Amino acid sequence: MSSRRSSRLNLRQLIVFLSVAGILVTLANSLYAIYQVQRNELISNALNSNLAYANKLAEISDAFLRSARKQLAYSATLLPDLLNDEQVLDQETSRLLSQANAFNAVVVVNADGVIVSAAPATLAIEGVKLGTANAMQSLHARRPIVTDPFVSPAGNYVVSMSHPLFAVDGTYLGYVAGAIYLEEQNLLHNVLKYHHYEDGSYVYVVDRNKTLIYHPEMQRVGEIISGNPVIDRVVLGQHGAMPAVNSKGVAMLAGHAPVTEAGWGIVMQRARSSTLAALDDFVFDVFSKIAPLGLLTLLLTWIAANAIAKPLRQLARHARNMNNKDAEGSIATTRSWYFEADQLRRALLKGVKYMQAKIERLHADSSTDPLTGLLNRRGLEEVLVRHAASGVPFSIIILDVDRFKLINDTHGHGVGDDVIRALADLMRANTGQGDTLCRAGGDEFLLLLPGADTATAALTAERLRAVAANTSMTEVGKITLSLGIAYWPGGDTPISTTLKEADDALYDAKRSGRDQYKIATSA
Repeated sequence: MSSRRSSRLNLRQLIVFLSVAGILVTLANSLYAIYQVQRNELISNALNSNLAYANKLAEISDAFLRSARKQLAYSATLLPDLLNDEQVLDQETSRLLSQANAFNAVVVVNADGVIVSAAPATLAIEGVKLGTANAMQSLHARRPIVTDPFVSPAGNYVVSMSHPLFAVDGTYLGYVAGAIYLEEQNLLHNVLKYHHYEDGSYVYVVDRNKTLIYHPEMQRVGEIISGNPVIDRVVLGQHGAMPAVNSKGVAMLAGHAPVTEAGWGIVMQRARSSTLAALDDFVFDVFSKIAPLGLLTLLLTWIAANAIAKPLRQLARHARNMNNKDAEGSIATTRSWYFEADQLRRALLKGVKYMQAKIERLHADSSTDPLTGLLNRRGLEEVLVRHAASGVPFSIIILDVDRFKLINDTHGHGVGDDVIRALADLMRANTGQGDTLCRAGGDEFLLLLPGADTATAALTAERLRAVAANTSMTEVGKITLSLGIAYWPGGDTPISTTLKEADDALYDAKRSGRDQYKIATSA
């Protein structure tokens, strides 16, 4: 009897068996359905996201190009009267190059196809006559256009945005053009350089002829892409999203939008495998947890409780370390597989992003002078620490406004602030892109010129002094500057010593009659 009883299932065993079997069958069916639905949803969301992103980038690019086109058009109203004045003409091309902030170069070409002015001056192409059909696209068009890519007289692979020049009587005089270097840092890099990720997503741009004019792999710029349905659609001016295969045979999810101002197309795409990777990991993780089919109900209950608590435990641990740089990534990768944990994860992510953004704003505010937008002393100290670590020699220029106290006493601090802002603008316009500008306090400014010797620094100092002396300030008129120059050779020389030498040179310039620069004797 005992043997017969032991061979039969009792109620407890039957309940466990049915519960486990029912849970497994239900879970398997649910996971399969979830996998299919989530897979389709992830792909759909990725396509929609890439389309929205491409549309946004296209809008930004259109706005940038529209602004550049307006600046060209404005310059075209001035240039016809300047064509016979070489110096003023060069000043206008230089102004347009620095103000537009969209071009690598600006040229003025006369009706005979001869370049009469070019900025920057280092191009050395004035007097060169355009010789190829591609280079003469703007000359033949006689209307505002964005050209197809071509090799410029300076040997750069470019696209050009041009505007024709006409005399008052309608005579065609040539055109003014801004060139975008496709194989160097350019407008597209400025707009798109932050949109290339390690998960396989990236942005590229083609022109109306399906030629790559921007790609994260710079060596591919200039390549003509054929047989790609995404590019075929975007060059027709269509917005949309679709699966595609890139040139390396990788399945991608692409969104595309046209840049109407130039006839270009922007494509944002991400690898499909990256989009589905989280889903595959999720399914594998769940199956690994339910693999042992012989676990008793107690063990299953323990696993279920552990599965529920796991994301909350991870989120709580991450919440204690929200100051860590990788906090956002750790929270984002937490597998919060049910609603409450996912909502908590989303809330923590928002909190981390808000806190990090606020910290970044505070850091920027703490290192920037609010009146001029230049670095303050704190920001300068950070730059000097980096230079000390790198060991790269540099020159320092310290300057201030002569008799600035008299300006404040005579015209008031409001006018004094206007003078400080105007001087900061003059410094920006007359220094190199790699130079560091700082307002040390009051009317004292500091320029750090990496790699420059004292002769180069003296040229910069004289240029600033001359520009300031010939620029009329509102209510004040013209101002003069005194400047001191010193050189830091690198090595073990304390930077503080160099700063003091520059400061002493400044006061030497003051004692010598102001409106001049002096170079430290040790330099």
